[in-house]
Amino acid sequence: MGGHSHWSTIKRHKGAQDAKRGKVFTKVIREITIAARQGGDPDGNPALRQAIARAKDVNMPADTIKRAIQRGTGELPGSQIEEFTLEAYGPGGTAILLEIATDNRNRTVSEIRSLLSKNNGTMAEAGSVAWQFQKKGLIVVDQDAVEEERLLTIALEAGAEDVRHANSTYEIVTDPGTFEAVKGALLDAQIHPSLAEITFLPQAFVQLEEKTAEQTLRLIELLEDHDDVQKVHANFDIPDQIMEKMASVG
Repeated sequence: MGGHSHWSTIKRHKGAQDAKRGKVFTKVIREITIAARQGGDPDGNPALRQAIARAKDVNMPADTIKRAIQRGTGELPGSQIEEFTLEAYGPGGTAILLEIATDNRNRTVSEIRSLLSKNNGTMAEAGSVAWQFQKKGLIVVDQDAVEEERLLTIALEAGAEDVRHANSTYEIVTDPGTFEAVKGALLDAQIHPSLAEITFLPQAFVQLEEKTAEQTLRLIELLEDHDDVQKVHANFDIPDQIMEKMASVG
């Protein structure tokens, strides 16, 4: 993976930028509300615990978090939010998997279809893209934060499936069921991840040339900006020299 940039690692750099957008609160509130449907106690609800951690990362007030939980448990009224995924193809055949949360499915699907068609993308049939991704835990640790051998020992003993290099970071991949244990073991060892989430990881990657890479990143940015898109997953692979060139003119 060294020498290439994938969306799963690029997006961790976007946290500060995204936090400046008001939309990030809306997305995290929806994530908390949806997770709280399975129970309002974060100690017994890993999804809610993860959503609350993300809320704290973007400095969401405690009262806002509490109200979002109460809407999920039914203690407070709120519009009915529906969760589903949409599948699409981007420039160069990039597979895109979108996690959606909306109170109007038809409107959202129409808007996403239009956005794709205007930006070199197309909506895909259900199932044609999803099989290319696996649901996994992903934990990213900066390489200067820990020695590789120590990280390998801690992560693998805690149940991680794989630890791999990714540019200046390590990527730890886990089964969703062992994600919390691995993350906890790292924190206990005073190793603080720069990204930790349950996500969909591609099983294979599509390498993009410069023009196609620019189009793809633009499309993904637009999709992420949509109010009803919670998360974007993609299987592109962009050589670092192209990413550096794009950043220098961006």
